[in-house]
Amino acid sequence: MTLFGPRLRPPLLRADMIIAGLVRRSCAILGWLCVCAVPAIALPLERLTLPKGFEISMFSDGVDGARSLALGSSGTVFVGTRTTGVVYALRDKNGDGRADSTYVIARGLNQPNGVAVHGADLYVAEVNRVLVFRGIESLLSSPPKYEIVTDRLPSDLHHGWKFIGIGPDQKLYVPVGAPCNACLRDDTRYASILRMDLDGSHMESFATGIRNTVGFDWHPDTDELWFTDNGRDHMGDDLPSDELNRASVPGQHFGFPYCHGKDVPDPEYGDDRDCAEFVPAALELGAHVAALGVRFYEGRLFPEAYRGGMFIAEHGSWNRSSPVGYRVVFVALDSSKVVRHEPFATGWLSPEGVWGRPVDVLPLPDGSLLISDDYAGAVYRVTYTTPLR
Repeated sequence: MTLFGPRLRPPLLRADMIIAGLVRRSCAILGWLCVCAVPAIALPLERLTLPKGFEISMFSDGVDGARSLALGSSGTVFVGTRTTGVVYALRDKNGDGRADSTYVIARGLNQPNGVAVHGADLYVAEVNRVLVFRGIESLLSSPPKYEIVTDRLPSDLHHGWKFIGIGPDQKLYVPVGAPCNACLRDDTRYASILRMDLDGSHMESFATGIRNTVGFDWHPDTDELWFTDNGRDHMGDDLPSDELNRASVPGQHFGFPYCHGKDVPDPEYGDDRDCAEFVPAALELGAHVAALGVRFYEGRLFPEAYRGGMFIAEHGSWNRSSPVGYRVVFVALDSSKVVRHEPFATGWLSPEGVWGRPVDVLPLPDGSLLISDDYAGAVYRVTYTTPLR
């Protein structure tokens, strides 16, 4: 659920947003280091609503198509994209909470949505392969040639873009989305999360029955993998729900294409299997919200109630008669049980239309939270100040 369909059209972009986007793309074409003067976009951040005490500001407005986020050990924020084929690096050198340098690490890639960091190396996921850039943080101005970790992944473009992550077991986790709305394929790699060694060897299935996950993270205490999953289309406005799932052990099946959410049978495949055979969703997030990036929050800046919970970016619906999503939500846990699910940052969707679409979230070491937006070409930063009584 990533493209605008006939029922929901994006509003016309203001001229300054169009010009800024053209300048950013020209920078990416002309050189690795983006030094062009990018016009201020003046996004309407005042329209965004957060809980009392929280503030949102611009971390960078020079990242056309900003998608998945990853943090380097020296503080570099790496940003993947889809339609632009570019991987960015952002540096806040003076520590003022806004990126003052933007680097292009790679260009011309095949939907390089996923980025992950291990030690000094940056891993990037294309549709059918995973690349690694060695020692990247010391080479931002002149990035090295990538190495191919694996090129043995399916090449289908439908749900082909990938989020990737490196688990507590030091394995690389790579999802393969279903190449369809709802279908069965003989190739068992589809609709799954794979894992492999960091050199691409020992590839195996970790979890199956997953239509399309574009975000996951590991519980900081239990090391269990939690992931979002986008529900299928063409079952109406309110079915099926997008999911938040918990993979407690390897080898679990989460229902696709037979069942969705907690216990909703598929209209085409639901008669073939009983929903009780599969792991139900830990939380139903709502139909068509397009839940993508999810991260646990362990920082000390936000109030205690947020620690140990997770933030989820909802990219927003494309074919629902009344649009939903276009926000960031918070999910509180008690051990492995969901106890609260509530809006956190809203306002990208308004009666006038849509001006932003959150994709990923990333807590920083100082406790602030980054939010990427591929529609506005921006990365935002959320901070907290204790309200005065």
